[in-house]
Amino acid sequence: MATGPEFVVDFPTLWVAADWIEHHCVVPDGFRKGEPFEMYDWQLWATINHYRIRPGATRGQLAPAFHNRRSQVVAPQKTGKGPWTAALCALEGVGPALFHGFAEGGELYDCRAWGCGCGWHYEYEPGEPMGRPWPTPLVQITAFSEEQTDNVYRPLQSMIRYGPLGELMKVGEQFIRLPNDGRIDVVTSSAQSRLGNPVTFVLQDETQLWNPVNKMTRVATTQRRGAAGMGGRSLETTNAWDPSEDSVAENTALAAAKVKDIFRFHRLPPASLSYANKADRRRIHRAVYSGSTHVDLDAIEAEAAELLIKDPGQAERFYGNRIVAGLGAWLERHFWDARADERELPPPGTRIVLGFDGSDMDDWTAVRAETLDGFQWTPTYGPDQRPTIWDPADWDGQTPRLEVDAAVADLMERYDVVRMYADPPYWETEVDTWADRYGEKKVVRWYTWRTVQMHAAAERLLTDVTKKDSTFRHDGCELTAGNVANARKSARPGGRYVLRKAALHQKIDAAVSSVLAHEAAGDAIAAGLAKVRKPSRMIVLR
Repeated sequence: MATGPEFVVDFPTLWVAADWIEHHCVVPDGFRKGEPFEMYDWQLWATINHYRIRPGATRGQLAPAFHNRRSQVVAPQKTGKGPWTAALCALEGVGPALFHGFAEGGELYDCRAWGCGCGWHYEYEPGEPMGRPWPTPLVQITAFSEEQTDNVYRPLQSMIRYGPLGELMKVGEQFIRLPNDGRIDVVTSSAQSRLGNPVTFVLQDETQLWNPVNKMTRVATTQRRGAAGMGGRSLETTNAWDPSEDSVAENTALAAAKVKDIFRFHRLPPASLSYANKADRRRIHRAVYSGSTHVDLDAIEAEAAELLIKDPGQAERFYGNRIVAGLGAWLERHFWDARADERELPPPGTRIVLGFDGSDMDDWTAVRAETLDGFQWTPTYGPDQRPTIWDPADWDGQTPRLEVDAAVADLMERYDVVRMYADPPYWETEVDTWADRYGEKKVVRWYTWRTVQMHAAAERLLTDVTKKDSTFRHDGCELTAGNVANARKSARPGGRYVLRKAALHQKIDAAVSSVLAHEAAGDAIAAGLAKVRKPSRMIVLR
């Protein structure tokens, strides 16, 4: 995930694709209509990452030649996602979107060789990846409704009509005809008959609105399967999502935290800024709209201020680019993100505590660790250094109990663990075994259903995350951050609460483990365990 203002390219990519766009696509509307379409910095960054080539790629490979199988761009309203993705659809239709080998130097991409009479050509540098068009492209522009597909389809129509692409692409109301029997189609939730076609490129727009209820989750997976079968790829654009809605956008972000072949661009504002504060909100807008020079921040402020009255969460998602939960959230994610620290992880032998929350088949199982000076992280274990968060879906539908036991043994051996708070349900036997193996004082059965204790523990972590002078920090684990955002306060008598999920599909187990680890750290400090006792000196009398 890119968050900084500067972008460094130190990998091979199809620069010819980026240049092709700027020489064939035009500004679709406004005062500069018809002028060459020059990508903003963030648009170019996302483009060259989507077309990043694996160093070992071989000529003739399709999707496997690329470093990223698919991409996701999370950006606020009005940043220019529509015209940019329209240009990518044009590229995938008739431009050099496929890898065509590495250049020896001096080779040309000549438009005339591919049926375009504009006269443009591109000379490759030695070792540079070369590109070529698809032989029979089938591109799909997909959104929940026709109005949303218009965000991309209308700019694409204009680019074709007012630029050099008109001699190659024939515009229709519902599809664009391409050479060699190719086409660009529009697909919506009400027109899914085109699903299952052997697509070469899929644009999925506004995926924060795609979910199982409106059946767009099925659309997303069906299209990706169709693209995979043809060696094609997909690109997803979205606003920040509500974490209670099980959206395709959220699930892509979770997948990207686990695998290395999904590129994500999500420019985040400083986590310490409050969207409710007008001065902070202005700074947030400047950060997330950086580079989009057409945007009038005064107009954005006016829209955001009006929406804040009715739906502050939606305003912050739409214009602040933050993943904000609805009402009743336990801990707003931007507070949690503000405590992320990229320090090196604690070395072996460090005195730590552990928090454990387990499940069997439905939820995740997680272990979080914390030092006694307030740094929390998701540790790793075993020869492959896997993270200690287990999703049963990754293990044939059931949590791998032997893996979890091996992880606990690894952590106990590697670190000086002085306290482990473990929630026993579904794991009574394992927790009893750990208590017997490592000691009852070290492994403590800590039931999260106890209202008084759980409320106090959740409040302790909440306070230490949100107060300004707190020294609490964490590793920025994306899976844990998502679980924290999912957690809601479930009211109990006496003004107390326990933590629950906003929706059945969501996971909060890593958040609960964080609460238990932090509570264990506080109790260990209170018990004097933060002080390392020096060995007593032996006096020998003669």
